[in-house]
Amino acid sequence: METIIKADPDVSWGAPVFVRIGNGFLERIDGPKAALEALLHRWPSQSQPEYAAAKCRCSDAIRHRGGAELARRTFMEAAVAARVLS
Repeated sequence: METIIKADPDVSWGAPVFVRIGNGFLERIDGPKAALEALLHRWPSQSQPEYAAAKCRCSDAIRHRGGAELARRTFMEAAVAARVLS
C-alpha cells in the first residue's frame, strides 16, 4: 500500500528570518521550505540539537503536521546556535 503525504511548499512565515551562511551574503528565509533547504544543503553545523529540531519542525510545517511559526522559532534557535542569524 502506498502512503501519500500531502505537502505545501508555499507555507510562509509572518516575518522573514535573515541569516548569513558561508560566503557572508545576507539571505532572507521566508518559510519552512527555504529554511529546510538551507539546513540540508548549506548549514555550517549539523551536530547541534537545535539543527535537528529545526529540520524536524520545518519538515512538519511543510506537511501541515506542525505550525509554521513553531518552525520559524526553532529555525531561529538553530541559526543562533550556528552563529548565522543576522
